[in-house]
Amino acid sequence: MPPTDASAHAATAPVTDIGIAMSPDSRERPIHRAVGKGTDSADGEDTLDLRLPDEFVALFAEGSSADGARSARGAGTAAPASVLPITDDLLDHVADWGPISTPGGALHLVPVRVERDLPLISRWMNDPAVAAFWGLAGSQTTVEEHLWSQLSADGRSVPCLGMLDGTPMSYWEIYRADLDPLARHYPARPHDTGVHLLIGAVGDRGRGLGGTLLRAVADLILAMRPACARVVAEPDICNTPSVAAFLTAGFRFSAEIDLPAKRAALMVRDRSLRHLM
Repeated sequence: MPPTDASAHAATAPVTDIGIAMSPDSRERPIHRAVGKGTDSADGEDTLDLRLPDEFVALFAEGSSADGARSARGAGTAAPASVLPITDDLLDHVADWGPISTPGGALHLVPVRVERDLPLISRWMNDPAVAAFWGLAGSQTTVEEHLWSQLSADGRSVPCLGMLDGTPMSYWEIYRADLDPLARHYPARPHDTGVHLLIGAVGDRGRGLGGTLLRAVADLILAMRPACARVVAEPDICNTPSVAAFLTAGFRFSAEIDLPAKRAALMVRDRSLRHLM
């Protein structure tokens, strides 16, 4: 999964301001390791919630053919409606969430349109500081393929431009962490929602804006997704300024987890604690 920005201090070097989640291919590659069992987790109370969400079970049902065989891409005969308690939008209509007020200005998450937004996002991805975390530098085709992989899926991830006072300045991915390969690495709960953030303009980095926006968007997710009890993220454990930004944004450190591309800090913002942190 791609990284999330952000430094909480102006003195932070730009390279640490950009990414604080996984690289894109770490979300998409097959996963072979599993999270520890029982109460060995750093966040022991979470280990009680091990039931697969209904949506996840339904995805397996969708991917099975009539004789029980799985297709190469997991797509097959649709399961009966009785097995699919899935709403028409897995993320509760991100496009309709509207702008929110933050100390940094009015932020509006606008779902990406490739034909409109590709040049800008590609330019951001080719910034060396961004490329170190996202791994999408190069031709526009590389970024275009990544965007279409988000847009052409089943709605588990919504890529957005972050418009601050009407100016595009960040790239976000809001995704269903409980339906993502990430869920195999921690005790996911139904409707856990993940965030990735990239701050595009160099002038917007290193001054605490990332933490400000992360808090605002995490709280927006909790407000607009009643079934979601937690917002999660997974910055590189070595990216200390980024982990600090999540802490500033009201996330708590839950555990260290091994992902395909890195060892990550699982950061969690809880609905029940959002007024205290």
